[in-house]
Amino acid sequence: MTRGRRRKPRSGKNHRDKRATPTVTADRSKDAVSGTAASPGTSGARAPAAQTRRSFLTTAWLWLGGIALAEYLWLAFEFLRPGSRSEAREASAAVVVAGPVDRFEPNSVTPFQEGRFYLARLADGSFLALFRECTHLGCTVPWVAEEERFICPCHASAYDITGTVLSPPAPRPLDLYAVRIEHGLVKVDTSEPIHRRSFDPSQAVRS
Repeated sequence: MTRGRRRKPRSGKNHRDKRATPTVTADRSKDAVSGTAASPGTSGARAPAAQTRRSFLTTAWLWLGGIALAEYLWLAFEFLRPGSRSEAREASAAVVVAGPVDRFEPNSVTPFQEGRFYLARLADGSFLALFRECTHLGCTVPWVAEEERFICPCHASAYDITGTVLSPPAPRPLDLYAVRIEHGLVKVDTSEPIHRRSFDPSQAVRS
């Protein structure tokens, strides 16, 4: 009787669980491997970004250096080119040093052949540089000290010591040159005449 008993088969559920366990373990191993492999990929993505930034900064500095060098070369060229030096000489030649302030008496007119002007010192001590061409037709007007006026020999236009028209046909006052006083010296810039419609005391330069 004892030999006729059969052993109960093992539960199928337990049998299947034991077989499934290695599968779960394998899946976890894959996850661990994939997680470990992702870290080098992240570091590799950051490296190109840093390299791009360095390249941008290098390019920017090169551009700035190139611009600065170009400006320096341009300034050096402008300073050294013959034209600029000749222009500077011409500007210097256009300025006539008339002389010390004390050389000119109040209410006096002094002619200057160089620059074609008269330096008039008014009664209050101020200065005017009067272009010597008549505003009518451009004739040279002399100063007639006895009459204390400029008289044009062409059409008899007359001007007083400030260049104001006393008698026509001159249409406007004599033109002016810019006057400045530096270190007690009267200097006249004859580069360009200054046209005016009338005399104003502010046109006269005081020492």
